[in-house]
Amino acid sequence: MEVIPLAFDSLGTRSMSTFVKTENLKILIDPGVSLAPSRFGLPPHPIELKTLEKHWQRIVEFGLKSDVLIVTHYHYDHHNPWEHLDIYEQKIVFLKHPEENINYSQKRRASFFLEQIRDLPKRLEYADGKSFKFKKTRIEFSPPVFHGTNPRLGYVIETLIDDGKHRLIHTSDVEGPSQDDQLDFILRNEPNLVILDGPLSYMMYRFGVQALKKSIHNMIRIIEETPVEYLIVDHHFLRDLKYKERLEPVIKIAKKNECRVITAAEFLGVKLNMLEAHRKDLYKEYPIRDEEACDKEFVHRTDA
Repeated sequence: MEVIPLAFDSLGTRSMSTFVKTENLKILIDPGVSLAPSRFGLPPHPIELKTLEKHWQRIVEFGLKSDVLIVTHYHYDHHNPWEHLDIYEQKIVFLKHPEENINYSQKRRASFFLEQIRDLPKRLEYADGKSFKFKKTRIEFSPPVFHGTNPRLGYVIETLIDDGKHRLIHTSDVEGPSQDDQLDFILRNEPNLVILDGPLSYMMYRFGVQALKKSIHNMIRIIEETPVEYLIVDHHFLRDLKYKERLEPVIKIAKKNECRVITAAEFLGVKLNMLEAHRKDLYKEYPIRDEEACDKEFVHRTDA
């Protein structure tokens, strides 16, 4: 199994877009990327905008050569309903159910997205809680789980890809995991590699100390109770400059269990590029004359 993170927060944009290649199948999970519309009271810096465009072009490149595209929920950092919809043409498309276990905002976005791609896929399936087999490759989806600690932001589906030799789990936006059903899908499937979005610790006023503690506890359980070799922790967690400090208990246990706890950037062997978390520094180091850093063409991709 070949796993290539395409766009992640540790690489400079909001995304969990991942390409997976097995012996007989090419799969793209969550073909979307976005930026925070405002962080520290500042709009995206031009460097962030350039990174966004670079990552989107990379997602399109891999989307065009994929056999299967997966959309785990309808936030814009996980799908793009406006541009390069040709990536869905004559593909197998698995989607989070657009009407069941979904909040109003995502339901509205799902309806719009389905209208846009209506005649493009050769096969379209609502994937919640289902399993699909393609020769040696099995793709299984969790039942809908909270996007976070409650249903306010809706629900997501976690993805398992099993090629008979390795098992990958992509959690989507579980924000933790802090909930038992989010964790159960991971433990039950005994993955070798987990791509985890991590807790929403940069917004502790909303996420909560107890949810963070439970998330750290559950990451340790993943390491101790599964054969995981790589725990990639990224996305929400990499918007927090203290993420490494918060991960210390997990890293300590991982060393004892021959598991590497790393970011998507480190998995790829490149430097961390936490642009959103360093947005204030970007404006200081690379000042711009025009205070409106966000061009109109990018506005729709800054609403996650």
